[in-house]
Amino acid sequence: MSSSPTLSPPAATAPGVIVRAPGRLHLGFLDPSGTLGRPFGSLGLVIEGFETVVELARADAPHSSADGNAARAELARAQAHLATLQRATGLAAPLHLHLARVLPAHAGFGSGTQLALAVGRAFARLHGLDLATAELARLLGRGQRSGVGIAGFDQGGLLVDGGPGADGRPAPLLARLELPAAWRVVLVLDPNHQGLSGDGEKAAIAELPPFAQASAAAVCHEVLMRVLPGAAGGDFAGFAAGIRRVQQLVGGHFAPAQGGGLYVSPAVARLGEALAGRGAATGQSSWGPTGFAIFPSSCEAEAALQAARAAGAVAPALQIHTVAPRHRGATVAERALTA
Repeated sequence: MSSSPTLSPPAATAPGVIVRAPGRLHLGFLDPSGTLGRPFGSLGLVIEGFETVVELARADAPHSSADGNAARAELARAQAHLATLQRATGLAAPLHLHLARVLPAHAGFGSGTQLALAVGRAFARLHGLDLATAELARLLGRGQRSGVGIAGFDQGGLLVDGGPGADGRPAPLLARLELPAAWRVVLVLDPNHQGLSGDGEKAAIAELPPFAQASAAAVCHEVLMRVLPGAAGGDFAGFAAGIRRVQQLVGGHFAPAQGGGLYVSPAVARLGEALAGRGAATGQSSWGPTGFAIFPSSCEAEAALQAARAAGAVAPALQIHTVAPRHRGATVAERALTA
C-alpha cells in the first residue's frame, strides 16, 4: 500500500458531494491470453441513460442509506469501499453515504467498477484529495483486466485500452473517439439471466483454452482498420462489420463458459440475430446478459425493432432501451445533502 495521500491546499470542502457515473458496454477483449505477453486489452463504449449515483456528506455519526431494492443490494459493497478509503487515507471522520441509483449488477454495464469509482471520487472530493481515477481504482481493486471502465469514468466515448501492466497498474488508454451524434444504441436486457463476475469470472477465464494468436491478430486488425476508422469517419457499415466480427471471435472463445453460444440469454441472441440482419453492430456486453445493437440513427433503430417485433423475435421478458453514446465521463457536484 502506498503512503497516505496528503490533503491539497486550502480549498473549502462542501458539505456534500454527488457523483453520477455512467454505464459502459464492454465490446470485446483484444487478446485475452496475452499471446505477446500483455493480456486482455479492451474495446468499450460509454452510454447515456444508465448510471450509478452516489451521495456522500459529513455527518455526526456514520450512516448509510439507499433508494430502491437494487441500490440497497449494493450498499454493503459501497460501505466496504468507503471503509477501504478511510483506512488508506487515515481520514475516518463519520460520513453519510447514500446510493440514489445503481447500474444493473452483473449485466454487462461495469456496475462494480463504476460503484467503486463513484464512491472513491466522492470521498476524494469531499476531503480535498488529489487522487487520479487510476489510483482510486488501484486502492479499491478495480481495473485488473479491463481499463475501459476507468477511462470511461473519466472521459466517456469509444475507448481502446492496452491491457493491465505486469506491475498491476490499470490498463493505459490507447484510443478515444466520439461516435457520430446521430448513432444510437439499442440495449436488450434479460432479467432472467445474469453474467459472470468476481471469482466465477476468474474461474471461467482460467478454464478456457488459450485464445489463439491468429484470433487475437484478427481482433486487433478489425478494431484498428474497421471499428476505429468507421467511428472516426462516420462509416457505419465498416464500423458495424468490425464490431460483429470482434464479437464472433471473442464470443466464440468465451462460449463454453456461457452455455455454448455467443450470448448468455437465448432470447437476447434471437433478437440480436434479427437486428444484425438489419445491418446493426450487434453483440453481448462482457459476460452479458445484456445485448446491444448500434444503429446509424434512431429512426433506423426503431424500424428494426418494429420489424423484429412483427417477426416474433422480441420475447416478452426482454427490456429494451434506446440510448445515445455518451461522450463525457462522470459528473461531480458539490452541494448540501440531507443526512
